[in-house]
Amino acid sequence: MILAFILFMILLFTGLPIYVSLGLCSFIFMFTQGFNPVVVVQRIAMSANSFTLLAAPFFILMGNIMNNSGVTTRMFNFANALMGSRKGGLGYANVLASVFFAGGSGTAVSDAGGLGTIEIKAMRDAGFDDDFTCAVSATSSVIVPITPPSLPMVILAVTVEASIGRLFLGGILPGLLVAASLMFMVFIYAQKRNYPRGPKPTLKGLWTSFRESFWALLTPAILFSGIFSGVFTPTEAAAVAAFYSLILGLFIYKELKIKDLPKVFLATCETTGVVLALVMTANVFGYIMSISQVPQAMTEILLSIAHTRFFLLIIINVFLLFVGMFMEGTALILILSPILVPVMMHAGLNETHACMIIILNIMIGVVTPPVGVVLFIIANIAKLPFERVTRATLPFLIPLLIVLIMVTYIPAVTTFLPNLVFGK
Repeated sequence: MILAFILFMILLFTGLPIYVSLGLCSFIFMFTQGFNPVVVVQRIAMSANSFTLLAAPFFILMGNIMNNSGVTTRMFNFANALMGSRKGGLGYANVLASVFFAGGSGTAVSDAGGLGTIEIKAMRDAGFDDDFTCAVSATSSVIVPITPPSLPMVILAVTVEASIGRLFLGGILPGLLVAASLMFMVFIYAQKRNYPRGPKPTLKGLWTSFRESFWALLTPAILFSGIFSGVFTPTEAAAVAAFYSLILGLFIYKELKIKDLPKVFLATCETTGVVLALVMTANVFGYIMSISQVPQAMTEILLSIAHTRFFLLIIINVFLLFVGMFMEGTALILILSPILVPVMMHAGLNETHACMIIILNIMIGVVTPPVGVVLFIIANIAKLPFERVTRATLPFLIPLLIVLIMVTYIPAVTTFLPNLVFGK
């Protein structure tokens, strides 16, 4: 199994796609160990045959529709109406808009690519520094994948067979803590650099912006009321949300045209194809780790190094933050969660708590160099060098790490709401 890991790392450095590297390593391992190669094909087919996994393409579709139907603009306008009159108001609005958008999308990439374009233009026009603008736009996107509905949560739930409902609820408080911590950073920068205020909104202006964004803001309410009333499952909720966003774009906001649908569906298929390829090959890789008893071995090694849960969690966090700097988040979830979740549960952590530690660590990775995908997106939108955006973002990692510490060592942050709704 060690040789399989070494081969996997070598293949990654050759530039092969991660799913190709995973599949090839799994095939070579099983062939050399005397397994019938047909087992690889069977495991790939079995992993794709998952009802829960159906949520992934629907959440991806929902995000693509919202980014093409004027929903993101309306959400940002409402956030600006609420927060814009404060000093540095557009910075607060930037963060709040991501909170709103989290209820209608499941990925940081959707937030950065959709809201990011709107936010960067608005803040530049208002006279904000490019460094601050890009840093807030990048780090606020982390709110989206740790707040339900979240695509990484769906993938993690499928991988470790956890409850999607519990993970969704477990992400609410961490998401709000990230938002609050980033707003505190905005406050510090706004006071230090004397950033401008927007005009004080009138009641009529507030009502107008709320009315225009109301149907979009209703999305998470529909999702949660349906899930927790038992009307539909979390997987079915994804389909309902995608259909609802389609109705918004075509018939309510009327900014999504029939001619735009092929482009939206094609983008959804491309993203879904990559996710599904990763899930299928990672399932095979997870199978060979299981038969090689890698999770059990890792549990023994980590517990022998860290004699207390406190130090064990430090080791796991540092490890996840480090590998998150170099690998894509979905791949990390698929490869590492089958190993680390059992280790943390063996140390006494609740499953939801363990999963949220992994999610938050890996999502911080999307805004850390050298492979922070959100940093690349923001740099491309702002037409700035990647290195400059990276430097500007580094101070904003501090509040994210503070929230990570809180999530790690205060279990109630992630377990309170799931226990309240589902029981312990």
